[in-house]
Amino acid sequence: MRVTFATEAAPGRPNEDFVAAAPDVAVLLDGAGTPPGSDSGCSHGVAWYSRTLGSTLLTAMSQSAGTLAELLSVGIKSVSSLHDGTCDLAHPGSPSATVIMLRRVNDTLEWLVLADSVLLLDVVEAAEPVVVYDDREAQVGALHRAEMDSFASGSDEHVSAHRRYVETLRSYRNRDGGFWVAATDPFAADQALIGSMPADQIRAAALLSDGASRLVDRFHLSTWRHVLDTLDESGPDDVLRQVRAAEQSDPQGTRWPRGKTFDDATALYFQL
Repeated sequence: MRVTFATEAAPGRPNEDFVAAAPDVAVLLDGAGTPPGSDSGCSHGVAWYSRTLGSTLLTAMSQSAGTLAELLSVGIKSVSSLHDGTCDLAHPGSPSATVIMLRRVNDTLEWLVLADSVLLLDVVEAAEPVVVYDDREAQVGALHRAEMDSFASGSDEHVSAHRRYVETLRSYRNRDGGFWVAATDPFAADQALIGSMPADQIRAAALLSDGASRLVDRFHLSTWRHVLDTLDESGPDDVLRQVRAAEQSDPQGTRWPRGKTFDDATALYFQL
């Protein structure tokens, strides 16, 4: 296997994404940021949560034969135990993150996807990749983002509307009829998208945070096939360069209304 990855924080903010790999395993998390003026009930922050859970999962995948869902459930419990005495884990804004876990076991490639990061599988003899994407948050968000999208990004009105949007979505988090993320409830692991395929049927896989996948699913400036080709030919840095160029071309969100003008962006390319 060969793994390359790149990650870049949004300007002026700490990187709340986490990405790592070890022999035959890879993990990517995208932390759900807390907007200015909104509380999370946690003194550690989203970046801490992503890094702590991500490193826990990477170790578990490398050392344990448990299923990916089992490892994620145990990982959520473990991280919760690290700050349940200092933080309010019942707070609706308690730090959370998307999760992609990828593991090769003998002749099989296994994956788990929770929330809206994107996994691409470059399948042998297939023109288009398999796209594994949990769109439940996007479906809920579409019902509530009209006000936020009506304001110019960066304006006071947009900042306030974005905060209200995020706080509204919290009421849908980790419940039936809403969407599921890694936070404090280990049951969320059972709601992830899980699959496997013979490893010899897959040339490569790509793990993308939504800050990187927006090149396709929000900006519509590329295709999943082209992203995979770019990763193969130019590497993850080039994908992030294209994302930043698009964001910089539309600083007020006129062409592409969005909650964040710039987002943390992470891409990992896993070649079998």
